[in-house]
Amino acid sequence: MFPFRIPIKDWVSAAVDYLVSEFGPVFDGFSAFIYFLVNNLKDGMLLMHPIILIVLIAALTWKLAGWQMSIFALVGLLITENIGLWEPFVETLALVLTAEILVMVVGLPLGIYAARSDRFNSIIRPVLDFMQTMPAFVYLIPAVMFFGLGLVPGVVATFVFALPPLIRLTNLGIRQVPHELIEAADAFGATPMQKLLKVQVPVAKPTIMAGVNQSIMLGLSMVVIAAMIGAGGVGTNVLRGIQRLQVGEGFEAGLVVVILAIILDRLTASFGKTKQTG
Repeated sequence: MFPFRIPIKDWVSAAVDYLVSEFGPVFDGFSAFIYFLVNNLKDGMLLMHPIILIVLIAALTWKLAGWQMSIFALVGLLITENIGLWEPFVETLALVLTAEILVMVVGLPLGIYAARSDRFNSIIRPVLDFMQTMPAFVYLIPAVMFFGLGLVPGVVATFVFALPPLIRLTNLGIRQVPHELIEAADAFGATPMQKLLKVQVPVAKPTIMAGVNQSIMLGLSMVVIAAMIGAGGVGTNVLRGIQRLQVGEGFEAGLVVVILAIILDRLTASFGKTKQTG
């Protein structure tokens, strides 16, 4: 139909090759930092006896989400340990928590800036649309090229995939702060930073926590996909069940992912409510 073909794939490949060749040491340093963070988080949890960690998680769940959810967490984690998936569970938890730390470090400032700048908001919105509609598998390709195989590219791909909801909802939450509160803060002579920390962020916190919740859920949805590039965790067991058509193994691993997802979902949702009313 057209006499020429737009060389999009060549442009993207050339850009990635350039970044790898020119900024290889930067990627290596970042990879070492992420590996250190994930590995120490995982090893720290594995140093504790499973029962101790289970009780700690159940106690935290009781405090934030109530005794019913605490019982679910206790039973679910005991089942996880009983079926021999405790170590993969901890690896997955460490991966998701590390990715979420990165999401919050990057997403919160970008969301705040988008709420303060209409121009930046108009620029970042199509970028976020692109990131959210791009198939998750595509993120694995540059992640592997930049960071190789293993845990680090899994964390990076999870971070990129889970980033947009937090930016969007942080932006939305701050923009929805009643104008009367802003005027009252101005009347008392509050600085922009004081308005942000004392008025806007506290009022927008439920919406921001909804963004944290959604980003964690998206991160968990990347568990199996990240296992394809050697990220480890429960996703490896799910992937093995698919490859070998072992329904039982796949179901057990999937059940552990569901248990983790429900616990993290209730904790983040309840944390937002607790901070709002506390």
